[in-house]
Amino acid sequence: MAYDVIVLGSGPGGYPAAIRASQLGKKVAIVEKESLGGVCLNWGCIPTKALLKSAQVYEYSKHAADYGINLSGLSHDFGGVVKRSRGVADKMSKGVQFLMKKNKIDVVMGTGKLLSPGKLEVTDANGGKQVLEAKNIVIATGGRARQLPSMPIDGKKIIGYREAMVLPNQPKSMIICGSGAIGSEFAYFYNSMGTKVTIVEFMPRIVPVEDEDISKELEKQFKKQGINIMTSSEVLKVDTSGNGVKATVKTASGEVVLEADILLSAVGVVANIENIGLEQLGIKTDKGKILVDANQQTNVPGIYAIGDCTPGQALAHVASKEAINAAEHIAGHKVTPMDYNNIPGCTYCSPEVASVGYTEKAAKEAGYEVKVGKFPFMASGKASAAGATEGFVKVIYDAKYGEFLGCHMIGMNVTEMIAEAVVARKLETTAHEILNAVHPHPTMSEALKEATAAAYGEAIDI
Repeated sequence: MAYDVIVLGSGPGGYPAAIRASQLGKKVAIVEKESLGGVCLNWGCIPTKALLKSAQVYEYSKHAADYGINLSGLSHDFGGVVKRSRGVADKMSKGVQFLMKKNKIDVVMGTGKLLSPGKLEVTDANGGKQVLEAKNIVIATGGRARQLPSMPIDGKKIIGYREAMVLPNQPKSMIICGSGAIGSEFAYFYNSMGTKVTIVEFMPRIVPVEDEDISKELEKQFKKQGINIMTSSEVLKVDTSGNGVKATVKTASGEVVLEADILLSAVGVVANIENIGLEQLGIKTDKGKILVDANQQTNVPGIYAIGDCTPGQALAHVASKEAINAAEHIAGHKVTPMDYNNIPGCTYCSPEVASVGYTEKAAKEAGYEVKVGKFPFMASGKASAAGATEGFVKVIYDAKYGEFLGCHMIGMNVTEMIAEAVVARKLETTAHEILNAVHPHPTMSEALKEATAAAYGEAIDI
């Protein structure tokens, strides 16, 4: 079968690439080995948010008396929480099926392997093979949980994010290795549900890619919630011979042994680039990622790569934008290259964490003289009314020109608020313009303007 474009993988990179190519008049096929929507829709971004919402509702209910509402006999059904999450994921995956039909995209279920430029062999679940041909192929094979030799995932006692989403029974205790977005979100979820959680983080602080002030605040809030945190610590080995797990952890003050029902390994993501034919086509890779140019092209003409299998940030929204760029380049459009320094990062624990641009440390290291402003939600009328006064907004501006260098938020709903900073930075907005843009009151979003005012010594409410 001959196409203009074949997309290998149907995650948040693959399916937008297929749709955009179809919109631009191309005949498109998409190859998927498991479920349409990939990890994000089925086992990542979407179902985890459903779990976290259940945890949040349970937390709210436990504190209903704070809002003048009396509840009694409160309990939770762990199986019901998991079932709701799976239902949300299934609905989203069916939505992608609908989009494929609507855009006249052929869906080919199976595992794809490049045979030559323009040829892809697909092996279905029964071992049947077919060869698809296209002028252009987009590799969107995504990533999977990284495994460390010290804690090999067995799916029962040492688990990855997939198993963490569908455990048949709630564990009484859990060790979580890694405190990035995945580790922090599951720490909040399981702790809220009543599991005793210990986070083990190799770096000196949790959420280590974030601004240091954010890390400190999240650690403070997590400890307040009852989560045990061990930073500058490393799991050396895990004994699974007993009922649960015994993890030997190296800390600054020596080795300790932690015991729990389950250990969740959340130590990052590796790209799925094995056994897809890269070597025989001579497609260049580096450090386990497919190398691409500003238009998402590999070194082999007609072969593109997007998303987690390429060097950019392993985030769904990065994959989606790279996908659209690749499809538009295939169609002969002039593409605006990605600005990887204006990509928002979001962690959906409570309080939420969201950021974009330079951290304070990175801005100084880049040679900027900076103005830094912070506005605590404790001083926000809307946050007080909502009973969500934890956290703050921190902004970083270039002292010379007022360039908006970075924005870092921790608090309720900040993953929605960060978009203002992303758009402002894209439009090269200055501090002066943020100050003069009237923000609605009372809202959490006015904290961005207030933090900017604080950076320039003009704060009214703090």
